[in-house]
Amino acid sequence: MGEMVVRANETTVPLMACASVEEMVGFYTALGFEVTYEQRRPYTYLALRWSGFDLHFGPAPKDLDPAREESGGCLVMVDEVAAYHEAFVGAMRREYGKVLRSGVPRITRYRPGASRFTLVDPSGNSIIFIQRDEPTELEYGGSAELVGLARVLDNARILREFKNDDRQACRALKSGLRRHGAEAPVVERALALCHLLDLAAILGEPADPWLTELRALELAPGDRRRVETELAHFADLQEWLPA
Repeated sequence: MGEMVVRANETTVPLMACASVEEMVGFYTALGFEVTYEQRRPYTYLALRWSGFDLHFGPAPKDLDPAREESGGCLVMVDEVAAYHEAFVGAMRREYGKVLRSGVPRITRYRPGASRFTLVDPSGNSIIFIQRDEPTELEYGGSAELVGLARVLDNARILREFKNDDRQACRALKSGLRRHGAEAPVVERALALCHLLDLAAILGEPADPWLTELRALELAPGDRRRVETELAHFADLQEWLPA
């Protein structure tokens, strides 16, 4: 009998929580996923496939609250992350008539040139799509070369794009404006306020105070161009900015 050999050809399939088979099937099939297996009794099991990867889901803990977004997660490594975001956004528009930006389920915004985005499904799982050539050394926090509100903005970017923590980003920006807003350049204040407006829509918070403050700013042409360039992925940006 020959010696048994472990061959390096493994495949791993993530297994996450499913709070509602009906809601999960509805969401994922709307995005173009194929249901490859569906079982509701004696226990929940759901298998889905899209392109070349699979997602599997099993029973959810009894105390699971999808709104807390603590259910589980999966990393999907891809060559061109922007193409995946475009595909899912297009599917949402066709199925729902809009892009699901807030609550659960949703898709996070994609900033041109970014290397990742997240799908949050109806059970609170986070499916994170990451570009394979993403830098291996990421600054998980405000850059040491930045100070004041500029550093807060950089930290908020990391929280939103890499840590998928909109709530903490919102807290950081509110605190940063209180501490550094008075002495910060007007363009940095405008960037912070635009982020807070976007986050207010996602988190279901009042947006009027941020909108009033933003429209009271006097943006020079160069400052406005910077805001429009950096935040071009915010669909409502032109409606927010001062006339």
